[in-house]
Amino acid sequence: MQRLQKVMADYGYCSRRKAEDLIKQGKVFVNGKQIKELGFKVSGNDDIVVNNVHLSKTFKVYYMLNKPRGVISSTSDNLGRKTVVDLLETDQRVYPIGRLDFDTTGLLLITNDGVLANKLSHPKNKVEKVYIAKLNKVLSMEDYYKIKNGIIIEGRKVKPTKIKIKRKDVKKGTCIIELGIVEGRNHIVKKIFNKLGYDVEKLKRESYDFLSLGNLKSGEYRSLSIKEVKKLYKNDN
Repeated sequence: MQRLQKVMADYGYCSRRKAEDLIKQGKVFVNGKQIKELGFKVSGNDDIVVNNVHLSKTFKVYYMLNKPRGVISSTSDNLGRKTVVDLLETDQRVYPIGRLDFDTTGLLLITNDGVLANKLSHPKNKVEKVYIAKLNKVLSMEDYYKIKNGIIIEGRKVKPTKIKIKRKDVKKGTCIIELGIVEGRNHIVKKIFNKLGYDVEKLKRESYDFLSLGNLKSGEYRSLSIKEVKKLYKNDN
């Protein structure tokens, strides 16, 4: 017997957090009975129905997408904008692990494996993400060391795993920074530079844990290998 929200996530229907919301909203039925209790437990023989969909074990799929600018990191959008799921050809009900901003590009993992999604998203696992940021002015060495040594954002210290000035153009007044973080807070990279008076003109996620974009072009995606999936599961940081 397992908690209903965990089983829903394991089936690949949605994340565990989303499953909890659906249960609270009264949209989940077990053996014909409406369930609103988060602690409710089910077995493998129970009939679970969500929004008139009977859940069943699904084939787990894992994709790495090079997210283009102007695409929403979600499964749907009430404004009718294109989502990352729209870019994939799959019959499975998938969703992104975490999110990238509307104008942020780069590596995004998409799956229907709720267990892995929860594992990678949990703060305790400290999964490193590496970003390339283009700033509207050259980063001073003083500010470089402020970021390197850790900077307070909204009451909590953020210390990057790495920071490197890859290129600077004094004439144009711009520079390119490589920044590695394990933080998962929304807009955290932009907030780090904004705190010191810099605007992030472009932002791209280059890597996630041991995975990197490689030759994957904007809008393209590929399936993860079994070896890569196993490594994501075993990689306890």
